[in-house]
Formats: sequence, structure tokens, C-alpha cells
Amino acid sequence: MPTARETLLEAAHEAVGAQPWTGVRMVDVAASAGVSRQTLYNEFGSKEGLGAALVDRLVEGFLDGAARAAAEAGRKGADPAACCAAAAAWMLRTARDEPIVHAALTGCWGARMPLPAPTRHASAGALPGEPGELAAVLCDRTVAGLASGGALSPATSLPALGRAYEAGLRIALSYVVAPDDSRDDDTCGRVGEVVRALLARQ
Repeated sequence: MPTARETLLEAAHEAVGAQPWTGVRMVDVAASAGVSRQTLYNEFGSKEGLGAALVDRLVEGFLDGAARAAAEAGRKGADPAACCAAAAAWMLRTARDEPIVHAALTGCWGARMPLPAPTRHASAGALPGEPGELAAVLCDRTVAGLASGGALSPATSLPALGRAYEAGLRIALSYVVAPDDSRDDDTCGRVGEVVRALLARQ
């Protein structure tokens, strides 16, 4: 059974998919979720708090999905380069399908989007959702997911894997920021080639 918080976040997600965030009203979100407006304010404090929680939920889901994609590829016998390509494919698909994730990856927040909380994934005052900051978190989460899934040999150097994955995932990110006519398979193939080449040099 979903909690009131989860139901409210789902309602907010539906609302921002239908209209700009500036036009979303708290009373409508509460009504859509079937709870009182007071419950909504108790959970999130303000419209800004609701928006930040929605961003947090979607970005966390994106990061977990990338790690899961890499781990699942590894469990099916893919090498680390192909696992990174699987995470890149998840990035490309999710950025296309979810505008808030696209905004977090590119740093392009507009009136249609709620804004993240100031501390989201931030270090030393960096803006949350800044592409460089989020790319580093994505790399760490993907490597950790691959390692926890038992898909790596004991001889695998995690620092070397991290460096190779950072390069590969930043290549994929560049196609989110500046898309071209490449098919996802071609883009992810390039990611795999770069990661494989970097790992071979370690």
C-alpha cells in the first residue's frame, strides 16, 4: 500500500507532466492524491519542498536504474565495458523519457520543472543536478552496483574501473547534452570501445 508521501509524489509527477511547474497548485496535487492539503504541507512543508522531493526521487531512481542495468549485464556474462554500455543505454533512454532527469543531467532547469534542493548531490557549494556533479555520482553508483552484483573478478582494479567508467559515461552524457542522429546502439558501442581500451591499458 503506497504511503501518503508516495501517492503525493506520484500526483505531483503527473501534474508536472501535464503543465509547467509554475502552474501546478498544491490543492490540486492533494486532491489528486486523495489527501488533505494539510497532509501535503505536513509531508513537504511547501511547494518548493514538494518539487525538490520529486526531483530527488526521480534522480535517485535514475541512479539506481543505471547501477542495476550494469549489474544485470554483468550477471548475464557481459564484460565490464559492455556493462558500462548497458548503463549508458539506461541513461540515454531515461533522459529521453523523463524531462526532470534530462534537466538534472544537462543542468537546464526551466519553468516547466521543479527545482532540486540546494544540497542535492552537492559538495563545496556545487549546484545539485549540475552535470559534472551528477556524472560523478552516476559513475560511483554504477561501479558499486557492478561490484555488489558479483560480476567482477577479484583481480579487477576498482580505481581503474572507476576511471574508465567515468570516461565512458561522460561520453554518453555528451549525447544527452548535444544529441545527434546516432542510434543508441551506436553510441553505447562507442562507450564500450572507450572503456575496453582504457581498461586494456591498466
